Amino acid sequence: MSDYMPDPLRYDGRMPYRRCGIHGIKLPAITLGFWHNFGGSVVTGSQREMVFTAFDCGITHFDLANNYGPPYGSAEINAGRILSELPRHEILVSTKAGYDMWPGPYGEWGSRKYLLNSLDQSLQRLGMPYVDLFYSHRFDPETPMEETLGALNSAVVQGKALYAGISSYNMEQTRQAAQICKENGWAPIVIHQPNYSMFNRWIEGGLRDEAGKLGVGLIAFCPLYQGLLTDKYLEGIPKGSRADLTEGLLRDEEMDVTVRDVIVRLNNIAGQRGQTLAQMALAWVLRDERVTSALIGASSSGQIKENCEAVSNIDFASDEIAAIDSALENVDLPPSLWAGE
Repeated sequence: MSDYMPDPLRYDGRMPYRRCGIHGIKLPAITLGFWHNFGGSVVTGSQREMVFTAFDCGITHFDLANNYGPPYGSAEINAGRILSELPRHEILVSTKAGYDMWPGPYGEWGSRKYLLNSLDQSLQRLGMPYVDLFYSHRFDPETPMEETLGALNSAVVQGKALYAGISSYNMEQTRQAAQICKENGWAPIVIHQPNYSMFNRWIEGGLRDEAGKLGVGLIAFCPLYQGLLTDKYLEGIPKGSRADLTEGLLRDEEMDVTVRDVIVRLNNIAGQRGQTLAQMALAWVLRDERVTSALIGASSSGQIKENCEAVSNIDFASDEIAAIDSALENVDLPPSLWAGE
């Protein structure tokens, strides 16, 4: 245990809190995710510092999944140890199940057996009796949606989760999921977690509008497109960066001259707004109130502080939107990153 004491000014108004659609739960405009940099066999000082910094900045939502690490599950173990030092009633903890977690036929996708077994294991790793949000991490084309959603409802009924969510479902799947929950009187889908950024605008094809109609909140993951929408990559992939050290994180074709030119143009627009590129990219995602929160990763407390400053200016003039859209016209990134994680 550390001697950390939360900043008494953490709720001073700098961090806005947005309602998840029509539902009572609110999320901070910026959420801290544990996808990267929170794995390992022991809790590090850097991990603690990042979580405590986030909380001091008003971030009350911490996002996980069963297979975050590496190794799988280690991020939940480390998160549980760190979050135990925060007031549990002031924070939201979310976890997900859907991707591969253990070998055999019951270790992934959307069956009732997998989802509920996974949640029990997640709670054990976290050292918590419940999570605030439990997601179906991805749509399972071979399992009836009623089975997947029924499992989420059971998690809520059993008190192991307070709310249910989905991730990376398309517009029609989202509409169907909401309808099934309504018809059966099950726990509603309060939040949808899609991939959304300047470089990945697929939800603007209908999902964003549908979520608004259904009263479902949206939390955007990868709003910085794996760090590509930061000033770190203005000259290409630097040696020692996360993209350089993590195989497959960014591919060579994603850093061609055209993409670098686009990043430079966006960086210039951000500078004119008095923001870093990362801050503008987050503000751009949050410009629409149907987006409840932007989910960030971090490798340092400094990054978290910088990203949180994005919320001070999320309004865009029409000429700024036009300039951004013009810059993005030439982006042609591989479609493989347009879907889920």
